[in-house]
Amino acid sequence: MGGTSVVVPPGEEIQQAVLNHLQRLAISLGAPIHATIHDERAGCVVPLEVSADGSSRVTGEAVRTAARQELRPTEPGPVPAGTVQAPTGQFGPPPVMTESLASVSVPAAALVPSLVSVPSPAPVLTAVDEVPKADVLRAEEPAPAAAASARTPVIAPAPVLAHIPAEAFDTPAHTPARGFDAVAEEVLGDGPVTETAEGAELLTGPMTRINEAVRAGRIEAAAELADRTVTEAATVLGPGHAEVLHLRELSAYISYLDGDPVRAFEQSLDLARLRRQARDTEAAYGNVRSAATAWRAVRDPEEGLRMGHDLIELWTDLTAEPGPAADDPQPLESARARMVRLTDRAARGAQP
Repeated sequence: MGGTSVVVPPGEEIQQAVLNHLQRLAISLGAPIHATIHDERAGCVVPLEVSADGSSRVTGEAVRTAARQELRPTEPGPVPAGTVQAPTGQFGPPPVMTESLASVSVPAAALVPSLVSVPSPAPVLTAVDEVPKADVLRAEEPAPAAAASARTPVIAPAPVLAHIPAEAFDTPAHTPARGFDAVAEEVLGDGPVTETAEGAELLTGPMTRINEAVRAGRIEAAAELADRTVTEAATVLGPGHAEVLHLRELSAYISYLDGDPVRAFEQSLDLARLRRQARDTEAAYGNVRSAATAWRAVRDPEEGLRMGHDLIELWTDLTAEPGPAADDPQPLESARARMVRLTDRAARGAQP
């Protein structure tokens, strides 16, 4: 795909491995990816757009390739295969996704690529809540055997053409970035990577390398470097230092990108408790929003219920105090609604 080999883990369909790879590209850029899928086996070409939230949509008609036809992207002009231009839209991690997303029918064979060309990204779209496994397209043939990577991301499956409810656009444009959105803006931006003078002296080099790894899509390498840097910084500066907390936010975000939402959730919720104890309600609310984003990526209803109880307990306490959580009640109501859905799913799963 664009000159990069895509490893298909055992038990995963090649179609899903392709969509996950494109989603990780979109996450690292903070903008959707346009890809042209050339399927020589099926003899067709399909243009797709894959967003950072895992949703995907067909951007044109599938075309037979008997005459060696080739599609061109409908948005900014094509660039050489495998080349990704700088993001032009809103930065941020995958927004929350919906449990009941509409989909369109696309031949599964059309999504098994022999070549994927990736032109420049488009502005980021937003979807809400989570994606049911039933919405995932299934390949018509089993995936070829391949060696699995050391850690297989568990990014939510990507449906085709997610429905975006009108209320998703109700958030005022001036609302500050919080949670993983704020961390992503720092990673993809060109501003300072540290917050204090002593942090600049000690951490500028390591944090710059971490950010570069994330932007390049080398998420596992970024995760290892982030964990090592957190340990070293805590030894030198102390575990409660502002730079150490800042680094832990970055580490949680990278855990989320690396397909480990449980660890990202636990890191973010722990930070939220520390920030609340320090009476930094703005930072605490940002960490709660990060925890909520990671929580929505957890597919198991029993685990989701356990995590959700801890999240909502702390979130409710924050809304009882002056600060941004009290001024922004809708996301908490959405989290409570998800708990109801998780309870229903857990009950259905327990039935004989």
